[in-house]
Formats: sequence, structure tokens, C-alpha cells
Amino acid sequence: MQKSEMAAKLNEANAFLPGKRVKLDFGDQGVVMLDGAAQQVTEEDGPADTTIKVAWSDWEAMADGKLDGMTAFMQGKLKVEGDMSNAMQLQGVLAKLKG
Repeated sequence: MQKSEMAAKLNEANAFLPGKRVKLDFGDQGVVMLDGAAQQVTEEDGPADTTIKVAWSDWEAMADGKLDGMTAFMQGKLKVEGDMSNAMQLQGVLAKLKG
């Protein structure tokens, strides 16, 4: 799945935290903003309550179930800046990708 396809699928599934802005930062691959304030998912960069930094390849491994999110965090492959509780809530939101 390409990043733009993922963003579209997350948007269709309303995959955001109400009232919160969470940015998925894939480095040179760009960002996906889960904008609960505007109730949409976009590929536009901007300020966020929580930023999750992860390489696109590691993100794909997590999406495929080959890499556990907590393991990625402990190995330093996934970094969280800002409100950690938003990152913890994302597991349920991102499950919508598999649906």
C-alpha cells in the first residue's frame, strides 16, 4: 500500500482521535496527519499534539503484523514526541486499516 492509499483509507474509516492532531512522520516519505480537530486524514504537514516518527519500511512491517509497535518503540525504530497517551490510543484507530 502506498502512503496516499493509506491516507485515503484512514480518512474513509474516520481513523483519527476526536479533537486531537496526530502526525505520522515517515521522514523522506512525508507525513500523514490524523486530524481529529478537522475530522479528516490528510498528507499535509502541520502542528500536532503527538508526532510519531517511523521509517516507511518499519511502518509497513507493523501493518503486515511482522513488527510489533511496542517492539519497534523499544528498538528505537518508532519515536513518539508529545502526548504519549494519543499514541497509545492509536492502536485501535489503526486497526481500521485492516478492516
